[in-house]
Amino acid sequence: MQITITARHFDLTKAIRDYVENACDKLDKYFDQIINIHLTLSLEKGRNRVEMSLHASHYNLHCEAEERDMYLAVGIAIEKMEIQLKKLKDKVTDHQKKRLKEEAHFVYANLFQNQPDEKPKKMIKTKRIVAEVMTVDDAMKKFTNLKDPYLIFKNVESDRINVLVKKDEEHFKLLEP
Repeated sequence: MQITITARHFDLTKAIRDYVENACDKLDKYFDQIINIHLTLSLEKGRNRVEMSLHASHYNLHCEAEERDMYLAVGIAIEKMEIQLKKLKDKVTDHQKKRLKEEAHFVYANLFQNQPDEKPKKMIKTKRIVAEVMTVDDAMKKFTNLKDPYLIFKNVESDRINVLVKKDEEHFKLLEP
């Protein structure tokens, strides 16, 4: 991570430079793909202004802070950038998790019908089914009230999709992947 500091209308002291570099090093723990950070410190009419631009892979973030004390302005700018980085990290990491969660609750069931004069299996339709989360006992209780020959559900104990198939009135078959 490269840190660039620009001072406008005042001389940049070693103490301010060290403070800024130490504060920027804290940002690395929130998002590890930071490429560079550019800070512009300016003194205008007794106000200390900090403009901070952060470039990470595929993302550019920007924040500003204005206070009477330069150290306080840098601290506020760092806090604002921390908030933006936390949101960015949540967005990046939750994107994949959200997709996996959505796909885990839905199952595609293909219904096949055997035709003697054609190929042995022919797909009739594809149906999207909501896989409810329940135990095997709850699935068997719910299955007695259904007319379908199968019930697809997400097993609480194994956290996987299961299929309960009715063999006859008293016997069931549980399919676990």
